[in-house]
Amino acid sequence: MNDSRTSTPVDFWFDPVCPWTWLTSRWMLEVEKVRPVTTTWHVMSLAVLNEGRLDTLPERIRVLMGEAWAPVRVMTAASQVHGPDVLEPLYTALGTRFHLQQQPRTRTTIEAALRDVGLPVDLADAGDTEAYDEALRASHQKGIALVGEEVGSPVIAVPGPGGGTDAGQVAFFGPVVSPAPKGEQAGRLWDATLVVASTPGFYEIKRSRTVGPLFD
Repeated sequence: MNDSRTSTPVDFWFDPVCPWTWLTSRWMLEVEKVRPVTTTWHVMSLAVLNEGRLDTLPERIRVLMGEAWAPVRVMTAASQVHGPDVLEPLYTALGTRFHLQQQPRTRTTIEAALRDVGLPVDLADAGDTEAYDEALRASHQKGIALVGEEVGSPVIAVPGPGGGTDAGQVAFFGPVVSPAPKGEQAGRLWDATLVVASTPGFYEIKRSRTVGPLFD
């Protein structure tokens, strides 16, 4: 981890059930190794983002949105009770089980991830309640307000030259990349992403995906 006194602060909003976000998060951890950045992790929710348009989504996505509530509620509870520093290791534990090991998005898997990082298993109770939804929605809204409702997870924000949308921040969705670049390749993508995102009036660059999420 880079020294926060000399590093660029990066805010990263994520939903742990999204495989594409997982790849972007692994890229971000690689960037930390080769560029002077320090990442602060925040929870956002695809279930919250899509709750008003479920009828327009394919069945498999509606099922996923139902399964997406418990992980973000538990992560929010963990952050509220044990501090925000638990988010990255818990996300890594959950993501490893969800995406690499293809374990189901169930309470059993969540409990196993909590044990992986030494957190109380009873935090999984939060997944079945709305007790932490106010904090979850506030975190989600803070991230999504930077980029708008037409995107999803992840959202990344960095300090900008006054061209950002929140106290000089520049924020963007993505990047969507598969597999996650490593080493200097990760650093070069970071450099290029910042140039693009910081360009006034720039909104979108995209091409059709030809591969699914590649976890390696």
